[in-house]
Amino acid sequence: MTQLALFDLDHTLLPIDSDHEWGRFLVKIGVVDHDYYAAQNERFYNDYKAGRLNIYAFLDFALKPLADHSRVQLNQWHEQFMAEVIRPNIRSSAIELVQKHRDQGDLCCVVTATNSFVTRPIVTAFGISHLIATEPEVNGNELTGEFTGKVSGLPNFKEGKVTRLENWLQTQNLSLENLSQSYFYSDSINDLPLLQKVTHPIATNPDDRLRAEADSRQWPILELFA
Repeated sequence: MTQLALFDLDHTLLPIDSDHEWGRFLVKIGVVDHDYYAAQNERFYNDYKAGRLNIYAFLDFALKPLADHSRVQLNQWHEQFMAEVIRPNIRSSAIELVQKHRDQGDLCCVVTATNSFVTRPIVTAFGISHLIATEPEVNGNELTGEFTGKVSGLPNFKEGKVTRLENWLQTQNLSLENLSQSYFYSDSINDLPLLQKVTHPIATNPDDRLRAEADSRQWPILELFA
């Protein structure tokens, strides 16, 4: 029977938060208002870590720069972002974890709240072909159309990750119930709804609240970047 290996991305496979770092990168290259954008980026990041993020308010903020610039320009900036920020933070321990599941023949998928424009090239760099992410709305072709600045469908956040995963599994003619084993690696208390749905929840580089939850539930704790 099929086994499923799910990975959160930020602070799980990466020791950084790609959404937060993308915001910092936009500030650094001078394409957003420096003081306002930097302050808001930090505020939303702190709200996320505290488990109180208003996801729709955040997406209004985070997706606006995608609508303000052409897809060609955004892709060029993202290549620079990958070179300067992401690739230096791809650690061998994370690559080896993914490879272990690939070698077992597991169906591997990244399940992240960060939008797919930011994350798809990162997930590809890990050798994973399946991604469930928050989807920015696009005019026209998904890969080449221009962004509207709005979110398309349900954000892939908290309970939304469960819904989006279940919908994706249906497209694979699977369900969590008919999988022999399902793994989910995550660092965040925000992912508790999905962690409770799999057969093997693994608190990975966990925040303090998830660490306490994992201890109380006797879930394994994995420190990838220790």
